[in-house]
Amino acid sequence: MARRAGEGTSGERAPSRLRAVGSAPARRPARAADAVGRVAAPRVRAPRPRARRVPSIVRDELAALGTEKLTAHLEARLAEAARAYERDRYYEAQAILREMARATPGVAAVRELCGLTLYRLGNWKAALRELRAFGDLTGSADQLPVVADCERALGRHARVTEIWSELRSAGAGSDVLAEGRLVMAGSLADRGRIDEAIALLAPAASRNVRGPHERHVRQWYLLADLYERSGDVPRAREFFQRVVRTDPELSDAAERLAGLR
Repeated sequence: MARRAGEGTSGERAPSRLRAVGSAPARRPARAADAVGRVAAPRVRAPRPRARRVPSIVRDELAALGTEKLTAHLEARLAEAARAYERDRYYEAQAILREMARATPGVAAVRELCGLTLYRLGNWKAALRELRAFGDLTGSADQLPVVADCERALGRHARVTEIWSELRSAGAGSDVLAEGRLVMAGSLADRGRIDEAIALLAPAASRNVRGPHERHVRQWYLLADLYERSGDVPRAREFFQRVVRTDPELSDAAERLAGLR
């Protein structure tokens, strides 16, 4: 079955503090919306599970909370929640994290994973609270695209614009910046500003790249969708073809390409 791409952006970002726990979190849409819907565009092929222990930086945060026995318990529960999240068992992850949050309000990894889980469940306001706390604790911009997409889901487009400006000035990496650009483009499209959304995406998405990354494919897909909505079928066809050539199983791009008239 083809996987949808370009539904917005963020994939949400994988939990930055927990990347050593289990397999890397699969990134996929929070819901099957339209092509400029929620952040987390295509699901990537999940690698084999890796280490089962939390990273040392997280272990140190947990160790500061109490005894060695308590630390071991919290570490095991956090790893369990991360594995549930990776397997798309978001309600299971939420139940574990709700229990942990009361005991670990200052542990960034817990706030981050809790926020991403709530985002997957469509609880935008609660996700915002947790992801903002994560940003306050770490100073990290990693999850700002997800924060922006929550604001977008709540109809707060002015906040999306503010966060996009913050991302551009924060020295964010290419992947994070691409996620933010996709959310911003989606926000513009939500308001019927299709030409502005195209103008935002086209410079980055139109570059010829060798060995394209996921961010390139998701930008191509969204740009193709926007061109189709604007009535520019030749350009829509061009970018859907790029997606199909790179990975025909990545999305419904082949179906949409075939449907262009």
